[in-house]
Order: sequence, then structure tokens, then C-alpha cells
Amino acid sequence: MARAWVCVGGAVFFLSCLVLHWRFSDPLVSRTIAFYVPWRKEDSLFRLDLGWPKYSEYFTGSTFSVAVDSLNGLVYVAQRGDNIPKVLVFTEDGYFLRSWNYTVDTPHGIFVSGTPYEQSVWITDVGSGAYGHTVKKYNSLGDLVQILGTPGKKGTGLNPLQFDNPAELYVDDTGEIYIVDGDGGLNNRLVKLSQDFMILWLRGESGAGPAQFNIPHSVTLDTVGRVWVADRGNKRLQVFDKDTGEWLGAWDSCFMEEGPSAVRFTPDGKYLIVAQLNLSRLSVLTAPPSGGIGDCSVISSIQLADQVLPHLVEVDKKTGAVYVAEIGAKQVQKYVPWHSPTPAIGA
Repeated sequence: MARAWVCVGGAVFFLSCLVLHWRFSDPLVSRTIAFYVPWRKEDSLFRLDLGWPKYSEYFTGSTFSVAVDSLNGLVYVAQRGDNIPKVLVFTEDGYFLRSWNYTVDTPHGIFVSGTPYEQSVWITDVGSGAYGHTVKKYNSLGDLVQILGTPGKKGTGLNPLQFDNPAELYVDDTGEIYIVDGDGGLNNRLVKLSQDFMILWLRGESGAGPAQFNIPHSVTLDTVGRVWVADRGNKRLQVFDKDTGEWLGAWDSCFMEEGPSAVRFTPDGKYLIVAQLNLSRLSVLTAPPSGGIGDCSVISSIQLADQVLPHLVEVDKKTGAVYVAEIGAKQVQKYVPWHSPTPAIGA
């Protein structure tokens, strides 16, 4: 028997707590859902959707990443393990649809891009097998469409382009691709590719200075043309111009305890959602306006249970729901905006 506390309150004064129990032997209810939100109601931006997914027994490995197809209401989960499906597909309501495993070795990041007529599922693969050290494009049914990198061979080359433990990617609405390459591998760099996979610009090398990286782990874009990178080992977010790759600055004062492992923006562009892996914490930061990036400011936090380990996150561009891939708890959890019609905790 295990126990988790769901508390609504501040860091010192707690208004209420709900104690939840489960048995680890029962896969239907073996979910870790402990968290807190700040006591001020106006700061409580998100709440846990206890009904997602409908059944958690489909999580059979370590859940490393999650992606959302907002146009079609689908959620893709990438997990690791032996003799298990590596990609799971759910509806946004939590119903399991299908799984696939074709040419996926050791997934790290996953991203969905596309139009109402065609969806692409991108996976960064850090495995050492025949399909590792690549960035791969699939259709929604798991058919392999494109491979970037040299399958099964790590490297630093640019022609042909090679990767070593590519961590994550982001595809913008124009089809241009941003890849952070270097989850502990040879490379510590941010690469921008055109729609036809030509290198537009490249930034980064190992180090702690401006435009240098120590495990660039997550990448995203804001609404005013800036690229944000979770520079995990250097405990900061670095910011670049989308068009030129020019370094615009960094945020580090919010990450004194641990660096960010994931970064995404809310659909309105007002907030950043940041995960810190070993702290098992999600933070909501105020996004800067166009122009200078200013200083970082945390306005809300969700403290998960110990060893939940939130690795990568995704935000639904239509509903604003936040999905969190937790490698410690081996699950994905969904948080919805506070005023979402989804039933609240305890309802």
C-alpha cells in the first residue's frame, strides 16, 4: 500500500489536503498524483485531470515524452522498455486507440506537426541500435517517412548531418525544424533546418558561456519569433532569434536548485511551462513581451511526489492542457486550465 497527498495550499499554509491510496499490484490504479498549487486562487492556473487516461495499464515502460495533435484531438506517448510498444496513441479524453513500435529503438523526444489532412510524428532516438542517433518522421499510423542523421552511428558531422543523443525537436507552422542535439553526447548544439532538411543555422558548443550548452534538453518557440532552449546542465533557459540564430539572452535566476528539463508556452503566449526533473516540479513563468527578455519570474508551481521525475512536457495548442511525461512514475499526467469544464479533483 502506498499513499500520496493532494494538497491545495501555499508553501507554508495549507488550506486542504486529500490523501489518496493505491496498491502497486493493481495496474488500474497505480498512479502517482501528489501535487500542490499556490494558495491564492488567482495563482492556481492548472489542476489535475484525474480521468486521464481512462486506464493506466497501457503504460508498460518508462514514459519519456508526450506530444499532442491538437487538430485531431490525439495524444502520443513515447516509452522505453524491452518487448513493449514504444509509441502509444490516446484520445484527448484518455481513451487508448493504438500502439506501434516500427523502427523505434530508444525514444527520447516526440513531436507532432501537420495540417488537418496530414499529420507527422517526429521522434528523436538516442538508442545504440540500428535506428539510434537519429531524428525520424512517421505518419500517424507509425509508417517511417524520413530519417535525419546516420542510423546507428553517432557523430558530429554536418554533411551528412549526424547526431549524438538528439534530445528533442520543435517544428513550427512553416515546417522549419529546431533540434537540440546533445543529451549527454558528443554535441551540445541547436540546429535549425529548412522544410527540405537543409541547415539554416547552427548554434552551440560545449561550455557555459552565451550560446554554449551543457545538455540542451528541450526546445520551443514563442509567439514573437524567439527560440527557447532548456540548457539543463547550465541551469538556465537560453533564447535565440528565430530567423538569424542571434543569442538574445538567458534566464538562470529561477533555476538555482536545478536546471530545466522541458519548456513549452501556453497557447496565448503569456506563460512558460517548465519542468525540473530531479526536483519533480513544474513551474509556470511569466513570458516576456517582444523586445528584451527581462528577468524570469515564477508565478505558480506544482510540486509532484518524490521520484515522479517529470522529463518532458507538451501543451495542447487548442485547449491549453499540459501533458507531463514522468519517467519515475512511468506515466503521463494531464493538467487542465483551472476554469476548464473537465471535472475538478473530488468532483
